[in-house]
Amino acid sequence: MSPTTALACDLIARPSVTPEDAGCQRIMAERLAAIGFRIEPMTFGAVTNLWARRGQRGPLFCFAGHTDVVPTGPLDEWSCDPFVPTIRDGLLYGRGAVDMKGSLAAMVTATESFVAEHPDHPGSIAFLITSDEEGPAVEGTVKVVERLEQRGEKIDYALVGEPSSRERLGDCIKNGRRGSLCAHLRVEGTQGHVAYPQRASNPFHLSAAALSALCTQVWDGGNDHFPPTSLQITNVNMGTGADNVIPGRLEVQFNLRFSTELDPETIKTRVHSILDTGGFAYDLQWRLSGRPFLTPVGELVAATREAIKAVNGVEAQLSTAGGTSDGRFIAPTGAQVLELGPINATIHQIDERVGVEEIEQLSVIYRQILRRLLIECPIPSSFEAHARTT
Repeated sequence: MSPTTALACDLIARPSVTPEDAGCQRIMAERLAAIGFRIEPMTFGAVTNLWARRGQRGPLFCFAGHTDVVPTGPLDEWSCDPFVPTIRDGLLYGRGAVDMKGSLAAMVTATESFVAEHPDHPGSIAFLITSDEEGPAVEGTVKVVERLEQRGEKIDYALVGEPSSRERLGDCIKNGRRGSLCAHLRVEGTQGHVAYPQRASNPFHLSAAALSALCTQVWDGGNDHFPPTSLQITNVNMGTGADNVIPGRLEVQFNLRFSTELDPETIKTRVHSILDTGGFAYDLQWRLSGRPFLTPVGELVAATREAIKAVNGVEAQLSTAGGTSDGRFIAPTGAQVLELGPINATIHQIDERVGVEEIEQLSVIYRQILRRLLIECPIPSSFEAHARTT
């Protein structure tokens, strides 16, 4: 068994259901410390985070990822124990195999090979690993980035190991993500008997036209990098359970995935304007999960495309599709952020699995990216100012 596959198996065997890390970061930290990384655990609340860095100068290249996984679902529907890594027909089965312990293993072995080949490499390499990506994501990457910003430690390139590929490894890489804005709407009415509607006020009837207007609103036309903004109602709750009672309150949750054509403040203003036309009483609470970000074609995109083409002959396409990722917390610092990982066909599913050859190739691609950015690319003198300040 190769080092990458063996490490992936070791990580999968740890039942790190969010926000648990279950010792995964310790395994990675021991491997990284052995090749000269300075290990810095960062714990916030119940969340375990790891910041590890090798080197004092810029540019700073950072592998970013998460050790937490989603719950397994019904165990009896799995063909094997989800936390007993099983290789069958060239596929490695287990919860987190794709999302994203296979990528984590490839990051570590790629770095080990690179450092062995270039022990005195220019620049710096770092790992930013959290156990709070699949959960609320409030004590993980966002907190680590805040800590780094406070002490002036700047990431120049961040490669997130999210499973980005569609049909073949590397056919799709994510150079941005849409923003995500959640809303919880409460419409107040007056409860009463259905036979006496004049004595009640049905909150659904009051708000139906406004809710319809929200659903049919054209928010923007998108742009060359993002599809148009979309609003989707996700939860509706009203009623007492009886069929002869007009409910007194309606609660609706909805989410907007928005492009760089809009900002949260503009969205909120437009939503309130639509609701206000209904003339009913309501309360609206907002939660911003992340702003949209986009990494234009530059050093990181070019190095990643070249590495993919050199290893498996695939022409990588850029995409901003899909949900949010922790890249949304790193991009605002000015870093170039890209996501590259295995085929995402089985993420969060029963019998999650990744190709053994796939993660072996991924390790080689990651190593080639390091070489292209830190060895082959000229390093501007401005990066000399990026020495650690702590």
